[in-house]
Amino acid sequence: MGRNTRKRRSPLATKVIAGAAALAVGGGGLVWANFYASAHESGPSHNRTRSAGAQVATIQCPDVGQKLRKVPRGARAGVDRELAQLDKQITEAYARLASTRQAQAGDASYVQNAILGPLKSKRTAALDRIGTNIRRVGGNAPQGLDRFAGCRGMGVDQPNDGNAGNGQDGQNDGGQGEEDGQGQNGGQGQDGGQGQDGGQDGGQNQGDNGNGAAGPFAEDFVDINDVQPGSRDLENGFAANGDGGSQGSFTAVCGVNENNLFNSDNLIVAPGVDNGAHHTHDYVGNQDNDAFSSDEDLANAETSCQNQGDKSTYYWPVLRLQDGTQEFDAGDLGGGAEGNVGKILKASEAEIKFVGNQRSDVVAMPKFLRIITGDAKAFTNGVANANSSFSCTGFEDRQVTDKYVLCPEGSQVVRTSNFQSCWDGQNIDSANHRDHVAFVQQDGSCPNGFQAIPQLQVRLVYDVPAPTVENGQVQNPYAVDGFPEQLHKPITDHNDFINVMDENLMNEVVDCINSGEDCQ
Repeated sequence: MGRNTRKRRSPLATKVIAGAAALAVGGGGLVWANFYASAHESGPSHNRTRSAGAQVATIQCPDVGQKLRKVPRGARAGVDRELAQLDKQITEAYARLASTRQAQAGDASYVQNAILGPLKSKRTAALDRIGTNIRRVGGNAPQGLDRFAGCRGMGVDQPNDGNAGNGQDGQNDGGQGEEDGQGQNGGQGQDGGQGQDGGQDGGQNQGDNGNGAAGPFAEDFVDINDVQPGSRDLENGFAANGDGGSQGSFTAVCGVNENNLFNSDNLIVAPGVDNGAHHTHDYVGNQDNDAFSSDEDLANAETSCQNQGDKSTYYWPVLRLQDGTQEFDAGDLGGGAEGNVGKILKASEAEIKFVGNQRSDVVAMPKFLRIITGDAKAFTNGVANANSSFSCTGFEDRQVTDKYVLCPEGSQVVRTSNFQSCWDGQNIDSANHRDHVAFVQQDGSCPNGFQAIPQLQVRLVYDVPAPTVENGQVQNPYAVDGFPEQLHKPITDHNDFINVMDENLMNEVVDCINSGEDCQ
């Protein structure tokens, strides 16, 4: 499978992840010291022993990007670079965590002294530079940014409850994460990775699917028949059109990435930063999307969309089958060098649809409006911004957010993301890339000060060989790409959009939706 060529590419001399993991295995990927190697339990995956889960599986840090609500425009480029640096620091620390299990087994303070302590120092320096960037343009830097420097250890089966530095209040949760390795449940960070074998098998456990502790695990999967119809963990963005309001739709036909446009950038969150996503994205629509694309570049680009007036970019993390395949990015950051291994699965269908609002007409989206739905860090951040759904064809009344689904023979895997559909009427982006848009309220209306815009709904269908789950182990699983420390958890699935429709097409979309027509 090919890859896109970037306009500019930073040197890859900083492949710290590859250096930390150090070992290659036949059949694909890097060996990550396997903290689960000691869990040789039998029976269903949900009975996995607590001793394995209680080890430090990953690193949880406050998501500073979600806490910065007011950043002057003149400072945003510099701040975004520092936020990307914070992400890089976490991935580097996670690589050290994953590759030093044997040392951790012999030293109860190893995680704190060798990993979390140095990480806090690096984060403190980056946070100080964020403040400097803001003050340099005459802004007021948030007080006490350094309180977000500390990180802690986290177990594989303990997703954040949403109260550990998830940045939802943006103001007063800053003390979270200052425990520096004091885990959520009884000091997990202090005994970092002291499982029975401490990873002494060097990651050679046969259940590691080529990336050791990077997941996914058996408990990340559920048989679709065990999902109750009409049940879903989260409600964000999944309200259907009501009997009133605007009931039409507009479908954008943009293909399934036949042009093999892939990169590990994120133009919205980390503009100007190579490998800002630390995982590979699929792109449809705009064909000039990477970290260095300007609005002018996007406007002048070619598009894979059938309607050439739609140069919008639609992108999401690739889905991979961890079957040992060496993909084009097997040795690259964002790919195999950061635990994203295996065969990239191209969607057989990519349905991109804009729908209306239950209570009112919709207004046109502004050009270059940016929207992110879901949270690539939901495993460590908490579920407040998580917004994705997995299902199977023929079973789409059953949706699940925190599990990958096992579909019966003849049924395909479905990923669904429904975007925020209320806009503040002023901004095409915001400092934390969320505050300028919102989900509808429970009654289907937009919050005060927001107005309804067409809601983007993305439905992706995949032919995925069903993984085998036996004795608490999963073989040949599929998973979305993600930040290494997120352990390929399904709850981290997300989707991104930049509106680059021309004015005539956007007006057509609005007219179709408000008049109750179905157009494309």
